[in-house]
Amino acid sequence: MLKDVHLYANCIASFPPSPAFTRSRREVPIQSTPRVSGDSHYGLSRTFRVLFDILTIRFLLKYFTRPMHFFGSLGLAGTTVGSVILFGCAIYKLFNEKIDILDQHGPLLIMGCLLLLCGLMMFSTGLIGEMMMRIYFESQGRRIYAIRDVLVQKRRGVVDEAR
Repeated sequence: MLKDVHLYANCIASFPPSPAFTRSRREVPIQSTPRVSGDSHYGLSRTFRVLFDILTIRFLLKYFTRPMHFFGSLGLAGTTVGSVILFGCAIYKLFNEKIDILDQHGPLLIMGCLLLLCGLMMFSTGLIGEMMMRIYFESQGRRIYAIRDVLVQKRRGVVDEAR
């Protein structure tokens, strides 16, 4: 179970929830002893660091082999919203030629441009992440997926060639 678990920097605090993310079903009972002296090192700042570590581990376990699913969905949302805003501003300008679009709707126009560009950048980040994952797994000689069992259905009249 633990051979595929890697620990990084401060992520030791998030080690207990990691089997839940890997879908492990094992529990080991422990005994806690009360503190006899000293102060706790846990405070509000430590809580935020542990929260960020848990989010990092969750992201790596869920999207490590498919970054386009994460970045692509963010990119699609940003590009769609930005395009709708820019399209609306363009239609408004076409039907009202006397107005100056930058004076009346300048912040909206800038927000639409930024959303469009950020969406395209997120989509590009997802593509680069996909290429990096493929290069990583191919250079290691590993597969992205794990095969638990190979099921072979024998057909009638076919001799088993594996034996």
